[in-house]
Amino acid sequence: MTIITGGAGFIGSNIAAALAARGEEVVICDRLGHDDKWRNLAKHLIAGFVTPQDLPRYLADNAAQVKAILHMGAISATTETDVDLIVDTNIKLSTLLWNWCAHRGVPFLYASSAATYGDGAQGFSDDNDPAALARLRPLNAYGWSKLAFDRHVIDQISRGRRHPPQWAGLRFFNAYGPNEYHKGEMMSVVAKNHAIAAAGGRVRLFRSYHPDYADGGQVRDFVHVRDAVNVLLWLLDHPGVSGIFNVGSGQARSFNDLMTALYRAVGREPAIDYIEMPESLRPRYQYFTQADLGRLRAAGYCAPMTGLEEGVADYVQHFLSQPDPYR
Repeated sequence: MTIITGGAGFIGSNIAAALAARGEEVVICDRLGHDDKWRNLAKHLIAGFVTPQDLPRYLADNAAQVKAILHMGAISATTETDVDLIVDTNIKLSTLLWNWCAHRGVPFLYASSAATYGDGAQGFSDDNDPAALARLRPLNAYGWSKLAFDRHVIDQISRGRRHPPQWAGLRFFNAYGPNEYHKGEMMSVVAKNHAIAAAGGRVRLFRSYHPDYADGGQVRDFVHVRDAVNVLLWLLDHPGVSGIFNVGSGQARSFNDLMTALYRAVGREPAIDYIEMPESLRPRYQYFTQADLGRLRAAGYCAPMTGLEEGVADYVQHFLSQPDPYR
């Protein structure tokens, strides 16, 4: 069986759907809470559920059956200010699972983040060299926690310490797609604005406070969640490949482009207003991200990434416009 932490979340549930479709046994480690997060899993056969606090005992009782651990669980809000909570979830639990997989000889694939790159001053190369990692300066505690664990992993490898037989840290860029609806303010702007655009309303984007970028001209690497899942499945199918890898489209596009694609997908003309960015966000705002996919391609992953217009149209047609938008 494969254990997916954060398996009821956005990327985790899409991974669960893909593995279930391949006929594999999937155990979900997550908290479902009181909202509709359970719908992310409702269409698929799940072999079991375990809460995060019960995971150590579950691993002890079922060690021989665990085929791989896919660690997608995290405090992922870039605005989270409880750093102790972030450390407990994003660093301590990750380290515990790394050590368990190292001692049991179990593959360990985990979610890192493009937030590790901060404002991008050091570029977006997923260089696994310890010195390159040390130069990165994340803009928030979430990004710092992901970088801290990446650095721990590379340090363990550099020192020749015991490690999982396969390991990979996936630096996801701005993912969008089905099953993100529980994320509230952390949803993609496609999901946030679909109903407004479909009704012919006006969407709102932040003004720019950087001389090199027009209002709505801030750019991101927007990646369809399908591509993120395909990379992870490819890694599972190629156990000789390990490392930290960027997972994005490889192409930076503006928020204006993204909203134009959304309006086109719903058959409307773009209608965009620009609003003030909260002052607290301005010093920590990323104006440019773009995944360097060189290491991933060199490792052997050759599938094309979904283009922005194609990806948004697919998301709208097959999910957001449907009575049941879940995968």
